[in-house]
Amino acid sequence: MKIAFSPCPNDTFVFHAWVHGLVPGAPELDVTYADIDITNNLAVSPNGPDVLKISYAALPWVLDDYALLPCGGALGRGCGPLVLTKNPSGTQDPAVLAGRRVAVPSERSTAYLLFRLWAARHVPGGVGEIVVMPFHEIMPAVRDGKIDAGLVIHEARFTYPAYGLNLLVDLGSWWEADTNLPIPLGAIIARRSLDRQAIAGWIRASVEYAWAHPEASQAYVMRHAQEMDPAVAKAHIDLYVNEFTRHLGEEGYAAVSALLGRAAEEGLVPKVDLAALRG
Repeated sequence: MKIAFSPCPNDTFVFHAWVHGLVPGAPELDVTYADIDITNNLAVSPNGPDVLKISYAALPWVLDDYALLPCGGALGRGCGPLVLTKNPSGTQDPAVLAGRRVAVPSERSTAYLLFRLWAARHVPGGVGEIVVMPFHEIMPAVRDGKIDAGLVIHEARFTYPAYGLNLLVDLGSWWEADTNLPIPLGAIIARRSLDRQAIAGWIRASVEYAWAHPEASQAYVMRHAQEMDPAVAKAHIDLYVNEFTRHLGEEGYAAVSALLGRAAEEGLVPKVDLAALRG
């Protein structure tokens, strides 16, 4: 079975057991490790993988061929994307983004969708140019003055001070205050032609194994995390792998519906049958 997910600690932690043949009855996996912008594009390619991790923001474009699985993804509180600048004054006035160049990790990322919803309300006249780049290149680009601001995800929330950057807005905090719901970040999808109930069961078993044996995945996680500090990797996992990873539940589905519903109203994504997301 072909699968694609990021090399980030939360994904490698979740899928370690399945990848290493530790989930009884689960088929062998052919894994592609790729940045979220790449997996979002793989999901709309003619020969995309059987199972993928994508942004929830990309979901409306893939639902003809793929279905949302109720487990394995990233959704939670206190884990939202950040907008960073190098402004030495440390201002938190959104007006500083008016007409500026902003780097984002993917045009179909949840981070960018949240940013567009927020900017429509808070940045007078709108931002200027949007530049798409791999998320690990964004903070150095802001630090070096190549762009004016960066929209960052993942472990950047723990490491941005080391780049001399300032927090302009925590989009997760904004979303949670505005909706009282968690943030839907990364979704796991599977081809509609497959036994999705079985796949969800294998993913859930992999998550359960990871929690029961956290030391078992450490070498695998750190190999793909490359130069990340082990403490940062652990904080990353603790933040993004939670009860919503085990099962979306009513609150999780409500969060997904709120995000995609609002975005569709603003014309940012195609309208979807929100009730059908559970199918």
